Amino acid sequence: LGSAYQFHSWRVFVIVCALPCVSSVVALTFMPESPRFLLEVGKHDEAWMILKLIHDTNMRARGQPEKVFTVNKIKTPKQIDELIEIESDTGTWYRRCFVRIRTELYGIWLTFMRCFNYPVRENTIKLTIVWFTLSFGYYGLSVWFPDVIKHLQSDEYALLTRNVQKDKYANFSINFTMENQIHTGMEYENGRFLGVKFKSVTFKDSVFKSCTFDDVTSVNTYFKNCTFIDTLFDNTDFEPYKFIDSEFQNCSFLHNKTGCQITFDDDYSAYWIYFVNFLGTLAVLPGNIVSALLMDRIGRLTMLGGSMVLSGISCFFLWFGTSESMMIGMLCLYNGLTISAWNSLDVVTVELYPTDRR
Repeated sequence: LGSAYQFHSWRVFVIVCALPCVSSVVALTFMPESPRFLLEVGKHDEAWMILKLIHDTNMRARGQPEKVFTVNKIKTPKQIDELIEIESDTGTWYRRCFVRIRTELYGIWLTFMRCFNYPVRENTIKLTIVWFTLSFGYYGLSVWFPDVIKHLQSDEYALLTRNVQKDKYANFSINFTMENQIHTGMEYENGRFLGVKFKSVTFKDSVFKSCTFDDVTSVNTYFKNCTFIDTLFDNTDFEPYKFIDSEFQNCSFLHNKTGCQITFDDDYSAYWIYFVNFLGTLAVLPGNIVSALLMDRIGRLTMLGGSMVLSGISCFFLWFGTSESMMIGMLCLYNGLTISAWNSLDVVTVELYPTDRR
Protein backbone atom coordinates (compact mmCIF):
# COMPACT_ATOMS: atom_id res chain seq x y z
CA LEU A 1 0.00 0.00 0.00
CA GLY A 2 3.03 2.26 0.03
CA SER A 3 6.32 2.75 1.81
CA ALA A 4 4.61 3.75 5.06
CA TYR A 5 2.82 0.41 5.54
CA GLN A 6 3.87 -3.19 6.11
CA PHE A 7 1.38 -5.96 5.32
CA HIS A 8 1.75 -9.45 6.76
CA SER A 9 -1.12 -11.75 5.84
CA TRP A 10 -2.71 -13.51 8.79
CA ARG A 11 -5.21 -15.35 6.61
CA VAL A 12 -2.74 -18.06 5.64
CA PHE A 13 -2.04 -18.69 9.30
CA VAL A 14 -5.76 -18.96 10.05
CA ILE A 15 -6.28 -21.41 7.17
CA VAL A 16 -3.44 -23.61 8.38
CA CYS A 17 -4.89 -23.59 11.90
CA ALA A 18 -8.30 -24.54 10.50
CA LEU A 19 -6.99 -27.70 8.80
CA PRO A 20 -6.94 -29.83 11.99
CA CYS A 21 -10.51 -28.76 12.74
CA VAL A 22 -11.65 -29.76 9.26
CA SER A 23 -9.82 -33.07 9.59
CA SER A 24 -11.59 -33.71 12.89
CA VAL A 25 -14.98 -33.07 11.30
CA VAL A 26 -14.16 -35.58 8.55
CA ALA A 27 -12.98 -38.12 11.13
CA LEU A 28 -16.23 -37.73 13.10
CA THR A 29 -18.16 -39.14 10.15
CA PHE A 30 -16.42 -42.49 10.75
CA MET A 31 -17.16 -42.57 14.48
CA PRO A 32 -20.18 -44.44 15.87
CA GLU A 33 -22.98 -42.46 17.49
CA SER A 34 -23.28 -42.36 21.26
CA PRO A 35 -25.21 -45.44 22.49
CA ARG A 36 -26.84 -43.30 25.14
CA PHE A 37 -28.23 -40.94 22.50
CA LEU A 38 -29.53 -43.85 20.40
CA LEU A 39 -31.28 -45.28 23.44
CA GLU A 40 -32.88 -41.91 24.19
CA VAL A 41 -34.35 -41.67 20.68
CA GLY A 42 -35.54 -45.28 20.72
CA LYS A 43 -32.95 -46.81 18.34
CA HIS A 44 -32.17 -49.75 20.61
CA ASP A 45 -30.82 -52.13 17.96
CA GLU A 46 -28.19 -49.62 16.79
CA ALA A 47 -27.21 -48.91 20.40
CA TRP A 48 -26.76 -52.65 21.10
CA MET A 49 -24.53 -53.05 18.05
CA ILE A 50 -22.25 -50.19 19.09
CA LEU A 51 -22.06 -51.45 22.67
CA LYS A 52 -21.24 -54.93 21.38
CA LEU A 53 -18.46 -53.47 19.18
CA ILE A 54 -16.97 -51.63 22.15
CA HIS A 55 -17.24 -54.75 24.31
CA ASP A 56 -15.60 -57.05 21.75
CA THR A 57 -12.79 -54.57 21.10
CA ASN A 58 -12.01 -54.26 24.82
CA MET A 59 -12.16 -58.03 25.37
CA ARG A 60 -9.74 -58.68 22.51
CA ALA A 61 -7.36 -56.13 23.97
CA ARG A 62 -7.54 -57.94 27.31
CA GLY A 63 -6.94 -61.34 25.74
CA GLN A 64 -10.49 -62.59 26.33
CA PRO A 65 -12.07 -62.68 22.84
CA GLU A 66 -14.39 -65.52 23.80
CA LYS A 67 -16.34 -63.43 26.33
CA VAL A 68 -19.91 -62.81 25.12
CA PHE A 69 -21.61 -59.42 25.25
CA THR A 70 -24.75 -59.49 27.41
CA VAL A 71 -27.14 -56.85 28.75
CA ASN A 72 -29.03 -57.45 31.99
CA LYS A 73 -31.05 -54.24 32.16
CA ILE A 74 -31.20 -50.77 30.63
CA LYS A 75 -32.23 -47.50 32.25
CA THR A 76 -33.08 -44.61 29.96
CA PRO A 77 -33.14 -41.05 31.33
CA LYS A 78 -36.47 -39.41 31.92
CA GLN A 79 -37.46 -36.95 29.22
CA ILE A 80 -38.70 -33.45 30.00
CA ASP A 81 -40.52 -32.73 26.74
CA GLU A 82 -44.07 -32.74 28.12
CA LEU A 83 -44.41 -29.01 27.46
CA ILE A 84 -43.42 -29.51 23.84
CA GLU A 85 -46.17 -32.06 23.34
CA ILE A 86 -48.74 -29.81 25.01
CA GLU A 87 -47.84 -26.78 22.89
CA SER A 88 -47.29 -28.63 19.60
CA ASP A 89 -50.94 -28.47 18.51
CA THR A 90 -52.27 -25.35 20.22
CA GLY A 91 -49.38 -22.83 20.29
CA THR A 92 -48.03 -20.60 17.54
CA TRP A 93 -44.67 -21.28 15.88
CA TYR A 94 -42.78 -18.75 17.99
CA ARG A 95 -44.48 -20.07 21.12
CA ARG A 96 -43.34 -23.59 20.27
CA CYS A 97 -39.82 -22.31 19.57
CA PHE A 98 -39.74 -20.49 22.89
CA VAL A 99 -40.95 -23.56 24.79
CA ARG A 100 -38.37 -25.75 23.04
CA ILE A 101 -35.50 -23.42 23.95
CA ARG A 102 -36.72 -23.04 27.52
CA THR A 103 -37.08 -26.79 27.89
CA GLU A 104 -33.60 -27.45 26.55
CA LEU A 105 -32.03 -24.85 28.84
CA TYR A 106 -33.96 -26.26 31.78
CA GLY A 107 -32.66 -29.72 30.96
CA ILE A 108 -29.08 -28.45 30.78
CA TRP A 109 -29.51 -26.72 34.12
CA LEU A 110 -30.91 -29.86 35.76
CA THR A 111 -28.04 -31.94 34.42
CA PHE A 112 -25.54 -29.42 35.73
CA MET A 113 -27.11 -29.28 39.19
CA ARG A 114 -27.13 -33.07 39.43
CA CYS A 115 -23.34 -32.87 39.63
CA PHE A 116 -23.81 -31.26 43.06
CA ASN A 117 -26.18 -33.92 44.37
CA TYR A 118 -25.40 -37.04 46.36
CA PRO A 119 -23.31 -39.15 45.80
CA VAL A 120 -21.09 -37.13 43.42
CA ARG A 121 -21.17 -33.76 45.18
CA GLU A 122 -17.88 -34.29 47.02
CA ASN A 123 -16.20 -35.44 43.83
CA THR A 124 -17.42 -32.31 42.05
CA ILE A 125 -16.02 -30.00 44.73
CA LYS A 126 -12.67 -31.78 44.81
CA LEU A 127 -12.36 -31.87 41.04
CA THR A 128 -13.25 -28.17 40.84
CA ILE A 129 -10.36 -27.33 43.18
CA VAL A 130 -7.91 -29.49 41.23
CA TRP A 131 -9.03 -28.09 37.86
CA PHE A 132 -8.73 -24.52 39.15
CA THR A 133 -5.27 -24.92 40.65
CA LEU A 134 -3.88 -26.79 37.65
CA SER A 135 -5.33 -24.27 35.20
CA PHE A 136 -4.13 -21.33 37.29
CA GLY A 137 -0.57 -22.59 37.33
CA TYR A 138 -0.35 -23.76 33.73
CA TYR A 139 -1.94 -20.79 31.99
CA GLY A 140 -0.44 -18.30 34.43
CA LEU A 141 3.08 -19.50 33.71
CA SER A 142 2.36 -19.71 29.97
CA VAL A 143 1.61 -15.98 30.00
CA TRP A 144 4.45 -15.12 32.38
CA PHE A 145 7.32 -16.97 30.67
CA PRO A 146 7.50 -14.83 27.49
CA ASP A 147 7.29 -11.69 29.60
CA VAL A 148 10.14 -12.65 31.92
CA ILE A 149 12.29 -13.71 28.96
CA LYS A 150 11.65 -10.32 27.38
CA HIS A 151 12.66 -8.72 30.69
CA LEU A 152 15.93 -10.67 30.71
CA GLN A 153 16.58 -9.62 27.12
CA SER A 154 15.95 -5.99 28.05
CA ASP A 155 18.42 -6.19 30.94
CA GLU A 156 21.06 -7.73 28.69
CA TYR A 157 20.35 -5.12 26.01
CA ALA A 158 20.70 -2.32 28.55
CA LEU A 159 24.13 -3.56 29.60
CA LEU A 160 25.32 -3.04 26.02
CA THR A 161 24.09 0.55 25.82
CA ARG A 162 26.64 3.01 24.46
CA ASN A 163 26.80 6.32 26.34
CA VAL A 164 28.03 9.46 24.58
CA GLN A 165 28.32 12.60 26.70
CA LYS A 166 29.13 16.28 26.23
CA ASP A 167 30.58 16.26 22.75
CA LYS A 168 30.14 18.57 19.75
CA TYR A 169 29.62 17.65 16.07
CA ALA A 170 29.49 20.15 13.20
CA ASN A 171 29.15 19.89 9.42
CA PHE A 172 28.48 16.15 9.41
CA SER A 173 26.27 13.70 7.55
CA ILE A 174 24.93 10.41 8.97
CA ASN A 175 23.21 7.78 6.82
CA PHE A 176 23.52 4.60 8.89
CA THR A 177 21.55 2.91 11.68
CA MET A 178 22.04 4.11 15.24
CA GLU A 179 21.07 1.59 17.91
CA ASN A 180 21.07 1.28 21.70
CA GLN A 181 22.70 4.60 22.48
CA ILE A 182 22.23 7.44 24.96
CA HIS A 183 23.51 10.89 23.96
CA THR A 184 23.69 13.38 26.83
CA GLY A 185 24.63 17.06 26.64
CA MET A 186 25.51 16.90 22.94
CA GLU A 187 25.69 19.79 20.41
CA TYR A 188 24.89 19.13 16.76
CA GLU A 189 25.36 21.96 14.28
CA ASN A 190 24.72 21.98 10.55
CA GLY A 191 24.25 18.21 10.51
CA ARG A 192 22.25 15.98 8.18
CA PHE A 193 20.56 12.74 9.24
CA LEU A 194 19.72 11.07 5.89
CA GLY A 195 17.81 7.76 5.81
CA VAL A 196 18.82 7.05 9.38
CA LYS A 197 17.04 4.41 11.44
CA PHE A 198 17.07 5.12 15.15
CA LYS A 199 16.52 2.07 17.36
CA SER A 200 16.46 2.56 21.14
CA VAL A 201 18.30 5.88 20.98
CA THR A 202 17.75 8.62 23.56
CA PHE A 203 18.95 12.20 23.29
CA LYS A 204 19.11 14.10 26.60
CA ASP A 205 19.83 17.79 27.18
CA SER A 206 21.14 18.13 23.63
CA VAL A 207 21.05 21.01 21.10
CA PHE A 208 20.32 20.61 17.37
CA LYS A 209 21.15 23.77 15.37
CA SER A 210 20.56 24.08 11.63
CA CYS A 211 20.15 20.31 11.30
CA THR A 212 18.10 18.27 8.84
CA PHE A 213 16.28 14.98 9.52
CA ASP A 214 15.37 13.48 6.14
CA ASP A 215 13.62 10.09 5.63
CA VAL A 216 14.22 9.04 9.23
CA THR A 217 12.43 6.21 11.08
CA SER A 218 12.64 5.45 14.76
CA VAL A 219 11.78 2.74 17.25
CA ASN A 220 11.85 3.39 21.00
CA THR A 221 13.61 6.70 20.39
CA TYR A 222 13.06 9.87 22.43
CA PHE A 223 14.35 13.43 22.71
CA LYS A 224 14.32 14.54 26.35
CA ASN A 225 14.81 18.19 27.28
CA CYS A 226 16.39 18.97 23.90
CA THR A 227 16.49 22.24 21.95
CA PHE A 228 15.95 22.43 18.18
CA ILE A 229 16.97 25.63 16.35
CA ASP A 230 16.38 26.19 12.62
CA THR A 231 15.91 22.44 12.15
CA LEU A 232 14.00 20.76 9.32
CA PHE A 233 12.11 17.46 9.75
CA ASP A 234 11.20 16.01 6.34
CA ASN A 235 9.56 12.59 5.85
CA THR A 236 10.13 11.43 9.43
CA ASP A 237 7.96 9.46 11.85
CA PHE A 238 8.70 11.66 14.87
CA GLU A 239 5.41 11.91 16.73
CA PRO A 240 4.92 14.61 19.41
CA TYR A 241 5.20 12.07 22.23
CA LYS A 242 8.83 11.41 21.26
CA PHE A 243 9.76 14.97 22.22
CA ILE A 244 9.69 15.20 26.01
CA ASP A 245 10.09 18.70 27.48
CA SER A 246 11.82 19.81 24.27
CA GLU A 247 11.92 23.32 22.75
CA PHE A 248 11.58 24.29 19.07
CA GLN A 249 12.78 27.56 17.53
CA ASN A 250 11.98 28.21 13.87
CA CYS A 251 11.62 24.49 13.03
CA SER A 252 9.57 22.85 10.27
CA PHE A 253 7.88 19.44 9.96
CA LEU A 254 7.16 18.32 6.37
CA HIS A 255 5.57 15.13 5.03
CA ASN A 256 5.36 13.29 8.32
CA LYS A 257 5.16 9.52 7.91
CA THR A 258 1.91 7.89 8.96
CA GLY A 259 1.18 4.39 10.16
CA CYS A 260 3.23 2.01 12.26
CA GLN A 261 6.88 1.77 11.24
CA ILE A 262 7.78 -1.16 13.48
CA THR A 263 8.80 -4.35 11.67
CA PHE A 264 9.85 -7.71 13.01
CA ASP A 265 13.46 -6.73 12.40
CA ASP A 266 13.01 -3.74 14.68
CA ASP A 267 11.05 -5.31 17.48
CA TYR A 268 11.03 -9.10 17.69
CA SER A 269 9.18 -9.45 20.98
CA ALA A 270 6.20 -10.90 19.11
CA TYR A 271 8.50 -13.53 17.61
CA TRP A 272 9.75 -14.51 21.04
CA ILE A 273 6.25 -14.83 22.46
CA TYR A 274 5.28 -17.38 19.82
CA PHE A 275 8.66 -19.11 19.76
CA VAL A 276 8.73 -19.62 23.53
CA ASN A 277 5.18 -20.93 23.55
CA PHE A 278 6.03 -23.23 20.65
CA LEU A 279 8.94 -24.75 22.57
CA GLY A 280 6.76 -25.13 25.66
CA THR A 281 4.03 -26.85 23.66
CA LEU A 282 6.54 -29.12 21.94
CA ALA A 283 7.80 -30.24 25.35
CA VAL A 284 4.45 -31.88 26.19
CA LEU A 285 5.04 -34.61 23.59
CA PRO A 286 7.26 -36.77 25.87
CA GLY A 287 4.80 -36.25 28.72
CA ASN A 288 1.93 -37.44 26.53
CA ILE A 289 3.84 -40.57 25.60
CA VAL A 290 4.76 -41.32 29.22
CA SER A 291 1.22 -40.78 30.47
CA ALA A 292 -0.19 -43.02 27.73
CA LEU A 293 2.18 -45.85 28.66
CA LEU A 294 1.87 -45.55 32.46
CA MET A 295 -1.75 -44.43 32.97
CA ASP A 296 -3.09 -47.96 33.51
CA ARG A 297 0.06 -49.21 35.24
CA ILE A 298 0.50 -46.76 38.11
CA GLY A 299 -3.06 -45.47 38.36
CA ARG A 300 -4.79 -42.18 37.66
CA LEU A 301 -4.47 -40.58 41.09
CA THR A 302 -0.83 -41.55 41.47
CA MET A 303 0.00 -40.00 38.12
CA LEU A 304 -2.09 -36.90 38.87
CA GLY A 305 -0.55 -36.31 42.29
CA GLY A 306 2.99 -37.20 41.20
CA SER A 307 2.84 -34.94 38.18
CA MET A 308 1.54 -31.98 40.18
CA VAL A 309 4.19 -32.45 42.88
CA LEU A 310 7.02 -32.65 40.33
CA SER A 311 5.73 -29.64 38.39
CA GLY A 312 5.47 -27.70 41.65
CA ILE A 313 9.10 -28.55 42.46
CA SER A 314 10.15 -27.39 39.00
CA CYS A 315 8.39 -24.07 39.66
CA PHE A 316 10.52 -23.61 42.78
CA PHE A 317 13.70 -23.62 40.68
CA LEU A 318 12.36 -20.73 38.60
CA TRP A 319 13.65 -18.54 41.43
CA PHE A 320 17.20 -19.30 40.27
CA GLY A 321 16.59 -18.58 36.57
CA THR A 322 19.00 -15.91 35.43
CA SER A 323 19.25 -16.46 31.68
CA GLU A 324 16.98 -16.95 28.70
CA SER A 325 18.12 -20.51 28.01
CA MET A 326 17.59 -21.51 31.64
CA MET A 327 14.06 -20.07 31.71
CA ILE A 328 13.13 -21.74 28.43
CA GLY A 329 14.47 -25.03 29.78
CA MET A 330 12.38 -24.65 32.95
CA LEU A 331 9.32 -23.89 30.84
CA CYS A 332 9.81 -27.06 28.81
CA LEU A 333 10.38 -29.07 31.99
CA TYR A 334 7.26 -27.69 33.65
CA ASN A 335 5.05 -28.30 30.63
CA GLY A 336 6.44 -31.80 30.16
CA LEU A 337 5.66 -32.67 33.78
CA THR A 338 2.26 -30.96 33.89
CA ILE A 339 0.78 -32.66 30.82
CA SER A 340 0.63 -35.98 32.67
CA ALA A 341 -1.53 -34.31 35.31
CA TRP A 342 -3.84 -32.92 32.62
CA ASN A 343 -4.23 -36.33 30.97
CA SER A 344 -4.89 -38.18 34.22
CA LEU A 345 -7.29 -35.45 35.36
CA ASP A 346 -9.29 -35.83 32.14
CA VAL A 347 -9.62 -39.56 32.75
CA VAL A 348 -10.40 -39.20 36.46
CA THR A 349 -13.07 -36.58 35.82
CA VAL A 350 -14.92 -38.81 33.39
CA GLU A 351 -14.61 -41.98 35.44
CA LEU A 352 -15.84 -40.43 38.69
CA TYR A 353 -19.27 -39.64 37.22
CA PRO A 354 -22.03 -41.90 35.94
CA THR A 355 -22.81 -41.74 32.23
CA ASP A 356 -25.78 -39.40 32.59
CA ARG A 357 -23.64 -36.73 34.33
CA ARG A 358 -20.38 -36.85 32.46
